[in-house]
Amino acid sequence: MTLLGRLLNNRRAGETHAAWNLPNLQSTESLTVTSRHFGEGDSIPLEHCLKNVGGDNLSPHLAWTAPPDGTVELLLVVEDLDVPLAKPAVHCAALIDPAAGHLEPGVLDAQRPATGLRLLRSTIGRGYHGPGPIKGHGPHRYTFQLFALAAHVDSTPRTAAPARARPRTLLPAITAPVLARGRLTGVFER
Repeated sequence: MTLLGRLLNNRRAGETHAAWNLPNLQSTESLTVTSRHFGEGDSIPLEHCLKNVGGDNLSPHLAWTAPPDGTVELLLVVEDLDVPLAKPAVHCAALIDPAAGHLEPGVLDAQRPATGLRLLRSTIGRGYHGPGPIKGHGPHRYTFQLFALAAHVDSTPRTAAPARARPRTLLPAITAPVLARGRLTGVFER
């Protein structure tokens, strides 16, 4: 597996097609996103990684500054920017009640999601899927992106059945105005 990682080392999705750079998810206002488990650019602890790499697949604690008035829903998108594909892999997508203020560890579990949380499809499935990059591929950046939306995703005309839509179909189709956004990036390498 290490040889495969080295062979694919120069192939990385990059940020171009990340949710953060989609024209419909732009905003001039900012949210600050933090975690008790890692800081900006720091290594993501093993407990938050996939079980097949020795982790517990436990979603990390996330907190954010208060979203602007008029925020109806928060959209969380977790992406691996360094996956050897044409576009980043979505490891988690969720809609969050803006009154939440933070997410405790493990609440993005598909079997036991927290109250006020709707888990959407990701590239891998529903719920949180932690880091698990190919061994030897080098460091992977995982971005936890949070968007404060002025309308429910369900109420926008181009997003029929958001709970069933694939992320690469859903994300560019969101028409709800983004009032603010923020992100936290952690790194993991095998």
